[in-house]
Amino acid sequence: MLLAADTSGKNGSIALAQCGPGDECKIIEVVPLAGGTFSAQLVPQIAALLGNHGFSKSDISAFAVASGPGSFTGLRVGLAAIKALAEVLGKPIAAVSLLEAVAAAATAEGKVLAALDAGRGEIYVGEYQANLLTAFGERLLTPGEFVALVKGRVVVTPNPPIADKARADALTVQVVQPPRSDAIARLGWKKIQSGEMVSPKDLEANYIRRSDAEIFAKTSS
Repeated sequence: MLLAADTSGKNGSIALAQCGPGDECKIIEVVPLAGGTFSAQLVPQIAALLGNHGFSKSDISAFAVASGPGSFTGLRVGLAAIKALAEVLGKPIAAVSLLEAVAAAATAEGKVLAALDAGRGEIYVGEYQANLLTAFGERLLTPGEFVALVKGRVVVTPNPPIADKARADALTVQVVQPPRSDAIARLGWKKIQSGEMVSPKDLEANYIRRSDAEIFAKTSS
């Protein structure tokens, strides 16, 4: 039994999955979480999700969590909850990048560039080998840097403005659905099977961008 959580964006979700040998991971249910109230909703919704299917937290064998990039506050809430549960239960955690989840949704082969709106006129970009989900790096780019980097490669994104920008620059684009916690569950299970796990104390957010507090502290020092 695997529990997955995604609190990286304006809205989030949790998923309960029954995973087995190979890549088999049957999603039991996905529960949406309204943005802005993750801290109040997350733990009660996890308890309700388990209870609705006749399970308790002791039935959970592993956790998967979206580690970023995304909302600083949202990610902290999700990671803190998963850390606490995993530590109490002594169960493994798989941290999954949202960019990796976007790349996993691609039907293209070879190297793809997963792209997500980072706000402030910037774009989160991750370079992946689509069929193997091998990461070659994730970064924060301006639109100009984005166009220069992606020429000759397939852009995979759930964000229409990014897709429109890429098409306007004659780039090849594949639009996918925004990743949810069920995608995080499936990718997390693959990571757990391959031994890519983190302990609660080592679980950290993958912000890519520095927080405003860090930026202002750097500027004033």
